[in-house]
Amino acid sequence: MELISKSLFWLANSLLIPDIILLLILFGRALLLAGGFYSQMTVKRRNDALFDRKIKELSPATASELNSLLPEKDDSLFVKYLRDLLASTPDEAYSDYLLSSLENEIHKDLALSKLLAKTGPVLGLIGTLIAMSPALVGLSAGDISGMAYNMQVVFATTVVGLVVSLVGLVTLQFKQRWYAKDVYSLEYVSRILNGRR
Repeated sequence: MELISKSLFWLANSLLIPDIILLLILFGRALLLAGGFYSQMTVKRRNDALFDRKIKELSPATASELNSLLPEKDDSLFVKYLRDLLASTPDEAYSDYLLSSLENEIHKDLALSKLLAKTGPVLGLIGTLIAMSPALVGLSAGDISGMAYNMQVVFATTVVGLVVSLVGLVTLQFKQRWYAKDVYSLEYVSRILNGRR
């Protein structure tokens, strides 16, 4: 039994360094996501101010006006698919294909936020539990400096895991709302162009 316990202890401790490396990679990815999210938010606000009124007043006759408003250098998903929808001849099957393609790209874009939201706390908890064991051993042996070091690891992995999760959750909530509005707007444009009010 003691051999099994020592093997489990050794196995758990050997996972601490990979756990910390993964947390650091996810933290870096969360910072990149936060920067991209800010950029996406400014583009979204600009596009909403530019297109919302025109889309509400859209008719097949005014579709060219909406098309002329599209910025050339904007590669956001909404503008990309709106440009494609307005450039195509009115066709219900192609419009449905475009909307399905948009939904697939939305799921791909949301995947990172979901991954960070779910794996951040898990990796933080794994790091916490692994580092807690040597801290308790140090406490029982009277090694206060060893215990203090391990407690630093405990708190650091927990905090980093929660920050990663927070970035994932916040970006996920905002992006889901934005993309839902984009899909509804494109469905509306599709119905207008295809004469299906």
